[in-house]
Amino acid sequence: MAIASLSLVFALLFCTMNANALSYNNQSLMNRDFSGQDLTDASFDHANLRGSNFSNAQLRGVRFFSANLESASFEGADMSYSDLESARLVRTNFTNAVLEGAFAINTLFNGAVIDGADFTDVLIRPDVQQKLCDMATGTNPTTGRNTRDTLECF
Repeated sequence: MAIASLSLVFALLFCTMNANALSYNNQSLMNRDFSGQDLTDASFDHANLRGSNFSNAQLRGVRFFSANLESASFEGADMSYSDLESARLVRTNFTNAVLEGAFAINTLFNGAVIDGADFTDVLIRPDVQQKLCDMATGTNPTTGRNTRDTLECF
């Protein structure tokens, strides 16, 4: 019931996205530098962003649905309420990123670096949560939250 309700909230959120938001859907943007940029509500659905740099970027509400983010860097980025569903996150760097309220169902974090990341209220599968708990360390410098606590590791 809770997942269905949260899915409805996300659907409504994304249907009412800012009409002026940038769209990078279906583009090949490998090794691009988006660091420090405000990309709030932008959409990168099905984009190839392999090796791209989003360090310290404002990515609130950004859609990365089914995007290739292999070896990308989100170090220090604010990814709150972003959509990472079905994204490829192999060896992706989330050091000190804030992912609060993000949607990451059907997303794997294989080889990802999550030191100091804040996963508060992130929707992830239980098996992925356990895998992240096994490697979780650090405290997020922005929110002051411990990574293991935000993942609800026991």
